[in-house]
Amino acid sequence: MPRPLPHRLLAEYLGSLLLAALVIGSGIAAQRLSPGDVGLQLLENAAATAVGLYAIILIFGPISGAHFNPAVSIVDAAFRGLPWRDVPFYALVQVLGCITGAVLANTMFEASPVSISTTGRATFAHGLSEVIATVGLLLVIFSLVRSGRAALAPSAVGAYIGAAYFFTSSTSFANPAITVGRAFSDTFAGIAPSSVPVFVLAQLVGVAVAVPLLRTLYPTPSAVEATAAPVTEGQSR
Repeated sequence: MPRPLPHRLLAEYLGSLLLAALVIGSGIAAQRLSPGDVGLQLLENAAATAVGLYAIILIFGPISGAHFNPAVSIVDAAFRGLPWRDVPFYALVQVLGCITGAVLANTMFEASPVSISTTGRATFAHGLSEVIATVGLLLVIFSLVRSGRAALAPSAVGAYIGAAYFFTSSTSFANPAITVGRAFSDTFAGIAPSSVPVFVLAQLVGVAVAVPLLRTLYPTPSAVEATAAPVTEGQSR
């Protein structure tokens, strides 16, 4: 039985808040702990995000599905998981949660609670990276869900995001809500407001690419399970 919508929205808000606090807070800590070494700063930021995201998904997954990301909510609705009528509410609390998390991260490190980022990222390479990062994230999540391996999602998502920090030039935001939230922190993990529309558009393009790919690769959960069963048996022998 699905949890009541207010419970799910609270979980999405808190999870998004913690996600933004994790990403931005670890970025600030990395900047201060390793001044002058951007590579090490990125490694510290990525490692903290990967393991922290794993834990956050475990906390809130049983309540709301642990989306924390409008792109995930849209694709979940496209596959008839989340009702379409709930998507706007999910997206709203995800954005509000990420903004709150940014303010808390700034405050925890004795910075101005709100500091608008000046880090411009609106280039073609960054936009392309966000398309790739978003498609990859959605493939990781929904390939597992639609093949009966949803229990692996927390670790797989954490691992993918940690890796995508390095293989994409945008450092893999892959999430419209966190993109908006990161505009409220002029720190290592920030993004200038002028770059936000480019990132969000690229992420929505990623959604448009991921859905038909998933429909092709994993037509229905039952069909996938039926075709995958012989392979699994063969591997176990």
